Amino acid sequence: MTLFAPVLNNPALRLAGFAMLALGVLNASIYPYQSLIAIEGIGLSEPAFAMVLVLASVLAVTSAVVIGIIGDQRGNRRLIAIVTAFAALIGTVAMMVFPSPVTLIICHGILLPIASSLFGQVFALAQLASTQVSAPKDSILSVIRAAMSISFLAMLIYWTWAFGVGANVMSVYVSAALAALGLVLLMRFGWPRVGASGWSDVPAGLNMRAALTEIARPHVMVRLLFLGAIMASGILYFVLISLIFDASPLRGASDVALYVGMVAGWEVPCLLLMPRLLPHISRASLIAIGGGLYTVHLLMMPVWTDTNWLWLGTLIAGVAGTAVISLPISYYQDLLRDRPGAASAMLALQKLVADVLAAGAFALGTAIGGYQTVAFIGAAITILGALGLYFADRHQWLMPRAAQ
Repeated sequence: MTLFAPVLNNPALRLAGFAMLALGVLNASIYPYQSLIAIEGIGLSEPAFAMVLVLASVLAVTSAVVIGIIGDQRGNRRLIAIVTAFAALIGTVAMMVFPSPVTLIICHGILLPIASSLFGQVFALAQLASTQVSAPKDSILSVIRAAMSISFLAMLIYWTWAFGVGANVMSVYVSAALAALGLVLLMRFGWPRVGASGWSDVPAGLNMRAALTEIARPHVMVRLLFLGAIMASGILYFVLISLIFDASPLRGASDVALYVGMVAGWEVPCLLLMPRLLPHISRASLIAIGGGLYTVHLLMMPVWTDTNWLWLGTLIAGVAGTAVISLPISYYQDLLRDRPGAASAMLALQKLVADVLAAGAFALGTAIGGYQTVAFIGAAITILGALGLYFADRHQWLMPRAAQ
């Protein structure tokens, strides 16, 4: 309980934890099945769905950055959080009541991508609230991020069972809408008001242009590129796993669900153990080490597919994912001090970099070889990113946090 006490005892951090639980339910209910719903359920063509994904990606990045900067400017993120949560509620309810190609485009291409910026705003809240408690910030953020992994895994298990007993795929919008409603209520009644109980959120004082200029500084952007390169291996893992398993005579769709579920399951205890390492090893070191482990996982996944060694890969991916997914949050917050909204929005930019690099690796790898070639190219990109991060932060490499 010592690990959870700082989060449970602080109202703002407790809100952030519950918000992550709700976001995990929302994401697990929709994103694993959106392509099936769009193409098989709604009748959208594959090129049209690809355009929806492009639209969603552009809006997710743009809204995360713009909303993060506006939150820093105004110093009161409560209204922004309510509006973005309400966007998710409108989109999911609309898909329940009026499922159609137009509704899907509006929901998945516009409303849900805008609502995804709530992830960054919740961590901006956690960053501000962590200054009110004595526990290390990384420990607090790890517990809050673990909440999302727990609910994501639980919903993945639930829907695997539900579909097995005959549930319609469109019923995922029921749990998604309930999660979105929970988010609206949390933001409306739980988000601390400025001035309440000593709560303060000092405006950054930068206009949009100045804030974007600060983000675009070379020392920030180069680290963004390196972190995006490290994350690219995680993107390729999700791209390749179903294709590799489908090509294997011994694996199938059930193995994909089991494998992804086991990886998510390993991430939960690793997230809770991560704070014990941070006093001894720097964030940059752990992120780079996580990238190295991801390269091992990515390279060995096609080799191990038809063997029992495959399940060892779930542990490697779980440990790697813990560092690669969770630690950049606090890394960016330290990089952009006093700009918690813009710092959290950097995660969306990082994912855009990772998506572009992963797409390039997949296109090149499949053109000159096969899935193993894709894995090799992805591993090379990740290693280059880890080396780049090492040289950018070499003065912190393997240094105890207390000495930094």
